[in-house]
Formats: sequence, C-alpha cells, structure tokens
Amino acid sequence: MAIKEIVIYPNDILSTPTKKTDLETAQKIAVDLFKTLNAEGGLGLSANQIGEDKSVCVVNVAEPFFLQNPKIVKKEKEIVYKEGCLSIPDKMVKTKRYEKIWVKADNIEDEMYFGPQKEKKFDFKTNSYTANDLLILESVCVQHEIDHLNGLTNEKVTIKKDKETLTLKHKKAIQYLEKGWIING
Repeated sequence: MAIKEIVIYPNDILSTPTKKTDLETAQKIAVDLFKTLNAEGGLGLSANQIGEDKSVCVVNVAEPFFLQNPKIVKKEKEIVYKEGCLSIPDKMVKTKRYEKIWVKADNIEDEMYFGPQKEKKFDFKTNSYTANDLLILESVCVQHEIDHLNGLTNEKVTIKKDKETLTLKHKKAIQYLEKGWIING
C-alpha cells in the first residue's frame, strides 16, 4: 500500500458514481486513503479521488474511520458551510449541508449519527465554542465524501432522464436525482 496521487477536477471518475464493494476490498482501499490523506493534510478522502471506482471513504476529524458503501438515511438542520476539496485545490466554496446526519454503511452494524451531541455552548475560559463545532465539521466532512462517492462535486454535473439532459451545480441537481434523474457518465 502506498501514497496515491490525488485525482484533480475535472476528471470523469470524480463525476461518476462509484460501485459498491466488499469489506476486504474496502479495507485495502481505506489503508491507501488514510496514507494519502495523512500525506496531503486533509480531513476526508474518497476512493474515486485516488482513482478507485469503489464506494469507500475515510474521515479523520474527531477520530479516524472509514465507511464502506455509505448512504445518508436522515438529515436535519440545514446550514451553510465553507469547505475545500483536495481534488479542487485552492478553492473554497459555500455549500448547503446539514448539521445532523444519520448514515448507514456496510461495515457498520447500526446507523451512525454525525453532528452535535447537545446544544452549542460558549466556553468563556477558552473564548471559543465547545467540541460540538468539531462534530459539526465531521458531519460536513462525511457529507462531502459521500457526495464524492455519488459522483457529485462542488462543480457542475450533467444529469439526464429519458431524453432530457440538464447541467447544474451538483447541489441543485440533488433534487432531480431524488426524482429519478441519473448522472450522465
């Protein structure tokens, strides 16, 4: 296992949904992802960002973990978050995300919850917010990586249904994907 080169946008593998994978393959890819993520200094990385067409991602915010074939099953409290991406270097984008999400993944027995544990409280001793800010960042990071696995970036995506084709920012395309449109890839 070695450090892999980050795939830079635009590249078809970043706009194509990844394929489900088995646990053994997911674990091997996760090792490469963690090594590459640590070398690059990021918070999360998806298999397609290192050229692998498999549904695996890693996140290292509060603690490191990987997800095999993840899917967001519930989301609450929409927020706007400014985020970056290793595949789109030197660009920060304001993105609509959710503060709280629940995720199902094949390598995890139960649903996983990402988001704050309690209401945010200001700590006057440190002049900052409590650890919940870190947990919100982790939730945003998981959403970002799952978007990658679904072929979505902060850039535009082409979608189709029957003979109709649209090119939209990926966040606007999500509502169409939920209605049966597919990513044209």
